[in-house]
Amino acid sequence: MDAETIRKNIEKIFRQLEGHDTQLLAVTKTRPPEEINAAIRCGVRHIGENRVQEFLEKYDAICKDGVSFHLIGRLQTNKVKYIIDKVDLIHSVDTLRLAEEISRRALAAGKVQDILVEVNVGKEESKGGVAEEELTPFLESISGFSGIRVRGLMCIPPIAVEKHQNLKYFLKMKQLSVDIKAKKIDNVSMDILSMGMSGDYEDAIEAGSTFIRVGSGIFGPRN
Repeated sequence: MDAETIRKNIEKIFRQLEGHDTQLLAVTKTRPPEEINAAIRCGVRHIGENRVQEFLEKYDAICKDGVSFHLIGRLQTNKVKYIIDKVDLIHSVDTLRLAEEISRRALAAGKVQDILVEVNVGKEESKGGVAEEELTPFLESISGFSGIRVRGLMCIPPIAVEKHQNLKYFLKMKQLSVDIKAKKIDNVSMDILSMGMSGDYEDAIEAGSTFIRVGSGIFGPRN
């Protein structure tokens, strides 16, 4: 997509974010570095990649001044070592083994890695994420890992076929974050709520999302 259309799309989203404590995360899966850098020139400060290999291939060509990198897709434990020194936030942690490996690699790299725990809010068998009823025990079990810092929650709700269909899931996520914050679990804060994508981010903003993850809404259909 040309830089002018990218600019118009980003400006539209920024206008929708006015008055809200929500930030735009540009999802750059399949997008070339030229398009990503065009988005960064338009004020995007958070870049989200789904696949480790693709992220590594593009990393050197992306402008990094004032930019945070997020890993938002499924992350295999054997790939953690490749991205631990490059990402600011990992959105999709949902197993003890993955949390443990991230902590181990982060400590070896001399850092504490910020993470989000993914919640399977729609109870879909085809998706990853921690079940709602297992969330508190899971957070308690990973809170002792000194190489990670839990910053909040993330979700990918079911694909919406009707407008506002996912609002109920976003409101449930917001309530979960409030409930967990009240438990005051060591090393677990709830200041980030990553939810809402190109088709439903308006509802996510209203429900209290702190990061909306927008790809096609910025760059058009995926390559």
